[in-house]
Amino acid sequence: MSAELNHTIVNATDKHASAAFLAEILGLPAPTTYGPFAVVELANGVSLDFADDHGPVVPQHYAFLVSEEEFDLIHGRIVERGLTYWADPFHRRSDTVNTNDGGRGLYWSDPDGHNLEIITRPYGG
Repeated sequence: MSAELNHTIVNATDKHASAAFLAEILGLPAPTTYGPFAVVELANGVSLDFADDHGPVVPQHYAFLVSEEEFDLIHGRIVERGLTYWADPFHRRSDTVNTNDGGRGLYWSDPDGHNLEIITRPYGG
């Protein structure tokens, strides 16, 4: 089987602002527009296609596997922007980085409350 995730839709109250927020924090190229979507391309060919949601946005979870160097850069951008981040998905341990599975990880929220995560090692690794 060769099925791979190609893209997923991320609902947002302002697709352009939310897509730009994610791209800036992760250090990715600026979002592009495809039809009704603001598209953030990830390094592995998967895209997050942001769409305006005309009702309340239901927060989802999006996790990104990054290198140790990228982790430091992303963490720095989160701190520079004064964003709160947490070591856990339940947002109980603020301004702390976890060391799960021998790597590092943290969580932060996007403008619509999506729970974003960066990790340097896959879970179970």
